[in-house]
Amino acid sequence: MSTTLQLEFCGEWFPIEREEPFYIGREGALEIDDNPYLHRRFLRIAYVDDLWWIENVGSRLSATLADSEGNTQAWLAPGARLPLVYAGTTILFTAGPTTYEVNLVNPDPTFAPAKAEPVHVGETTIGPVTLTESQHLLVLALSEPVLSGRGSAAIPTSAQAAARLGWALTKFNRKLDNVCDKLDRNGVRGLRGGPQQLAVNRRARLVEHAVASRIVSSDQLPSLDEEHARNTSTPS
Repeated sequence: MSTTLQLEFCGEWFPIEREEPFYIGREGALEIDDNPYLHRRFLRIAYVDDLWWIENVGSRLSATLADSEGNTQAWLAPGARLPLVYAGTTILFTAGPTTYEVNLVNPDPTFAPAKAEPVHVGETTIGPVTLTESQHLLVLALSEPVLSGRGSAAIPTSAQAAARLGWALTKFNRKLDNVCDKLDRNGVRGLRGGPQQLAVNRRARLVEHAVASRIVSSDQLPSLDEEHARNTSTPS
């Protein structure tokens, strides 16, 4: 039986051995590009007490973790740690304008989640929350850069995402407020502005939550072109 955890970032694989902690940040075993908004050492993965653990050793940034099926999700705040019990774990975090996606493969998982029910777009249910088709399109537009590639991507501004859909910016912002309020009321953290959480960061947090939970997926991206065409076509 293998004792090595495997980490994938931008198509490159890194083995994580039990004997030595593995750091993610501007410095460490996974040295991410020179992003001044990212901690020098942000995440620490180590084998302790017969379990793999991930710990946020940074002071400002948080990370979103989910199993590979999107059934369970956790928000890893500074100072917090979680066991890595699934066969596959997706990690998403945002530093400045860039959102990163890292995937972990555990050859010896201690927990197997139940298979998720398929998500039906139009009335998309996120736990107890239901999104309308237009709200789902908004989340999809914000998530498009992350879904289009692997590793890192810049989250669109509200103006860019509104233009992608062919919507007025006022319509986009109103729907963004509604989506964030819905999720916030149902326990999704990081979607409201506050002394330590700028409202502008909620777009990135919304994308992290949506991608990690498999609310949006790459096969849904063609609907963005359809929506844009509906809203920008010139009547004959």
